[in-house]
Amino acid sequence: MKIATFNINGIKARINALPDWLDEAQPDVALLQEIKSVDEGFPREIFEERGYNVETHGQKSFNGVAILSKLPLEDVTRSLPGDDTDEQARYIEATVVGERDALRVCGLYLPNGNPVELDDAGTPIAGGKYAYKLAWMERLKARAQVLLAEETPFLMAGDYNIIPQPEDAARPNAWTEDALFRPESRKAFRELLNLGLTEAFRARDPRTAQYSFWDYQAGAWNKNDGIRIDHFLLSPACADMMTDCGIDKDIRAREKPSDHVPVWVNLDV
Repeated sequence: MKIATFNINGIKARINALPDWLDEAQPDVALLQEIKSVDEGFPREIFEERGYNVETHGQKSFNGVAILSKLPLEDVTRSLPGDDTDEQARYIEATVVGERDALRVCGLYLPNGNPVELDDAGTPIAGGKYAYKLAWMERLKARAQVLLAEETPFLMAGDYNIIPQPEDAARPNAWTEDALFRPESRKAFRELLNLGLTEAFRARDPRTAQYSFWDYQAGAWNKNDGIRIDHFLLSPACADMMTDCGIDKDIRAREKPSDHVPVWVNLDV
């Protein structure tokens, strides 16, 4: 089973590029972020005619996540547990049944967190975007703990807005004070890994200069001035199923690209 994650940065802007990539890459499951569409406005017919079941959790103009699956989706849930007041559409879960095993897939669009707002003691200011990011990561950690306790194979994939290590940025010094690379953000990411999760790409590819995002500005793509912020975290049972993982970098050079590119894993499910 091939599962991909792709921050498309707007379904209207990617209305041609996304189907073209699906036809070429043929993922069995695609987890999408930043669809920037309400559910009823998502052009599901384009994907259904390609054999995909479509589930969305959208909102107008920004955020929004979706699952496209050639296999049936069961027990679909929307929104990350832990905060009933959170109205941002950033999380969707479903169970996919393979030839032998069932797999819980969790698609996420983790908050960016900028601007970083700190008090005089260096503590994130309550109500600020950085505090929201860190609180969201705590909720994600709690959800992972629940899924681990259930012992169902699962993965959490999407745009994490986290640069895990200096080698995951072309210019790490430029990101020192950014919410994507601040020590609190990276610590929260490590805490997820320390639950026993495997970061799929790094488990397969230790090379530097492997990125999944290039800004539209300042010629970042041509300079390969990128960062790696789109990740697959696999439960132990899911990690045992992994046979490969990669980044479809060349998609960024095509017409009207997203600023992100797809990342994918192959699982023996």
